[in-house]
Amino acid sequence: MARGERNGVSDREVWERELAVLAAEADGPVLTPGAEGYDDEVAVFNLAVTHHPAVVVGATSPEDVSLAVRCAGTLGLDIAVLNTGHGPSLPATDNTLMITTSRMTAVTVDPGAGTARVQAGVRFQQLVTEAAVHGLAPLVGSSSGVGVVGYLLGGGSSITMGRKYGWASDQVTRIEVVTADGEPRHVSPMAEGDLFSALLGGKSNFGVVTAMEFGLFPVTRLYAGTLFFSGSDAAVVAEAYRRFTSTAPDDMTSGLVFLDFPPLPDLPEFMRGKPVVAIQLSHVGREEDAKRLIAPLRQAATAVMDTVSTMPYTDFGSIAMDPTEPIAAVERFGILREMTPETVRAIVDAVGPGSGSRVNMVDIRQLGGAYSRSPAAPDAVGGRDAGFSVLALTVVPPGEDVSSYAGSGRDLLDALAPWLSARRHPGFLSPEDATVAGTKEAYDPAVYERLQAAKAIYDPENRFRVNHNIPPRQAS
Repeated sequence: MARGERNGVSDREVWERELAVLAAEADGPVLTPGAEGYDDEVAVFNLAVTHHPAVVVGATSPEDVSLAVRCAGTLGLDIAVLNTGHGPSLPATDNTLMITTSRMTAVTVDPGAGTARVQAGVRFQQLVTEAAVHGLAPLVGSSSGVGVVGYLLGGGSSITMGRKYGWASDQVTRIEVVTADGEPRHVSPMAEGDLFSALLGGKSNFGVVTAMEFGLFPVTRLYAGTLFFSGSDAAVVAEAYRRFTSTAPDDMTSGLVFLDFPPLPDLPEFMRGKPVVAIQLSHVGREEDAKRLIAPLRQAATAVMDTVSTMPYTDFGSIAMDPTEPIAAVERFGILREMTPETVRAIVDAVGPGSGSRVNMVDIRQLGGAYSRSPAAPDAVGGRDAGFSVLALTVVPPGEDVSSYAGSGRDLLDALAPWLSARRHPGFLSPEDATVAGTKEAYDPAVYERLQAAKAIYDPENRFRVNHNIPPRQAS
């Protein structure tokens, strides 16, 4: 913040007065650098991005959020939002007020309507556990610790039932949000529908989402888990997976994963310093049908571990076994139009055994099925004609500079160029994509124009810019 004078009052005096008022009126903590608890409040899961905002507000309610947003406007600060810290894009700096929502953890399940309302700090394991009491389940991501609201704002590709029910954002019916003017709004397809449709896919560009309501499904069990094979079988397993996906029904959601980690003590013996290829599976339906469908995969090579079995939905986190401790990692995403035998060979050559790739994990998830359906109400989630999503993740060893790994994964996407879609997806954007040009690639031109128009209405000064930013459309 500039330290000049306004009407005889120094900016420092304005700063101190406004923060004192905010601290007195907000129920959550208001912290500045050096204060006790500040570092914990701004901590993230992916340590590749670190935050150092001028002030951070640990919101406990929509009222706290409104107070913080108005304070940021008075002080001329940009606004950053941190839910669970799994998907940061840009670092919040000293011209930023950050709002954290981890204290907002209320969940309400309406079994009669088959819906849930969650506040912005709710993580998936909490939601799944509470919904399971009523025999219901949401469309979840791969990690039990990921925040529900951030996942839904990006579209949400479910590891359990995505191909059967589509993008998780399509189930959203109501959003509670505080816009840049500090006003709380309850939006739906019928109430401020332009803002509702912009939020779903437009992510954090239009305000601070404090709660969401969405549909659940009457599912309590899955036939799910992972088939692990030696990296030496990568080519034959990957080709078997390609053939499998060409005829897989919508009840089957799956992914092909290449793993190559150093000999870490927490890993199973067969993965310590050894390349592995895995197939993650989740079937909604009869166990006998699922076993018949995946039999060719089990016959493709000798599995070193097979965890696929009937499981309660609450165990969804065991499918991907995502890490639970913070790490620094470089991510790179792409969207495949299709997967051909040539695509498979290109992937194996780029990241398979002997490739020399520094990438530790490549996760290729089948889309199609219900992902291709149009939503009931317009939104900004595209990629509905995509065949597969691709994530390349490289873990940065402790003590090493993240920037020295910045190029990791590019070789894979270069190798996949003949099959990559020209369009990205809002749910699959990395910190490297956090430029205006990079963000624009996630949207069809007409959708992007609509998002810029909504931005001009709800955030004309572009306060919400510490993200994959969509600038407001300029008046002609």
